[in-house]
Amino acid sequence: MSNDVDEDGYNDSNRAFLQAFMARSTMTFEEAKPVLAAIFSAHGAQSTIFFDSSYVEKEIANLYLATERRPVLAEDITQADLSSYIAAANTAISPFDLEIRSTVHQLPGEDGNNGGNHRVYALVNTTSDPLTQLATTYTADEIAFVKRILDAMFETYNTRRSEAIVVTGMQAVQLAKVSNADRRESAAMQLSQGGAAQSLTMPQAESVMKRLLEEGWFEKSRKGFYSLSPRALMELRGWLVATYNEEDDDGRRANKIKFCAACKDIITVGQRCANRDCLGRLHDICMRNFFRMQQAEKCPVCKADWPHNKFVGERAITTTEQYQQGKRRSGNSQRQSNAVASASAVEDEQEQEQDDAEIAED
Repeated sequence: MSNDVDEDGYNDSNRAFLQAFMARSTMTFEEAKPVLAAIFSAHGAQSTIFFDSSYVEKEIANLYLATERRPVLAEDITQADLSSYIAAANTAISPFDLEIRSTVHQLPGEDGNNGGNHRVYALVNTTSDPLTQLATTYTADEIAFVKRILDAMFETYNTRRSEAIVVTGMQAVQLAKVSNADRRESAAMQLSQGGAAQSLTMPQAESVMKRLLEEGWFEKSRKGFYSLSPRALMELRGWLVATYNEEDDDGRRANKIKFCAACKDIITVGQRCANRDCLGRLHDICMRNFFRMQQAEKCPVCKADWPHNKFVGERAITTTEQYQQGKRRSGNSQRQSNAVASASAVEDEQEQEQDDAEIAED
């Protein structure tokens, strides 16, 4: 392997890192450490043939390297090493509308912390419509199915009463069938592409869900709830805001996509203000750091006392009494979560109708 160095210092070690990253799509610092260690070790071994010196000096240098050099270990890699290689990679791929971005993992890890508090790095496309990117490997009907799942996450199960923003496997499979309303909408949108989307069979829907997990678009929690992965949240950010934060027919903004008041990233797991109309939201890890710097635990937006029992994510379902009762009775958390989430959506719709009636009376 040659060790060609570009004018800007970009060399084969940088290329090897980018190739490794593209093969994985996402990477944490812990996952990057052995990759960089292997690259550094190989790069050091190759460097012995690139001395601009006399024959004797080359032999001395090679002898020193042979006796003193040891393979670079994963624990030798620092955060600065990773940051340097990511910066170099971003410079190289920016002309292709690609970028390596990062966010803190929101789902709890094995120790109960947010993804082990790991920062996740992902290779994302910065310009194209994320759903059209799936068109290279998914059919139009499968993409329509994915859109129905996103609608369920960010609309059906993301309400004023319950900001779950998740679906169960059962709920996802139920979305395999195209409703009449969805069929009319997709027909209007896809008229130039050959008509409305068609329903998937249950095995087809399960296969798509499995692929979305394997490709890193979705994640599945230990309790069986599906949510968007860090990679998907980074790549879909602009599309999600444009799609689900549109104004309704009455000119009111939906604000289905909400952001952490501390880090400003999209929040799908964390806590919220007790005031349902307040936009105060905090990731769990951001909340700990945020309140550590404050004199009192107040909402960062409306300054009300922070409740600590109002959740964003699957805990909006699993902490309810209905869920706990159903789990004790049946032991089937997936079936119960489906019923509770559906009940929450119905209750929220009723509450919204009541709110609208009160507004009309005023």
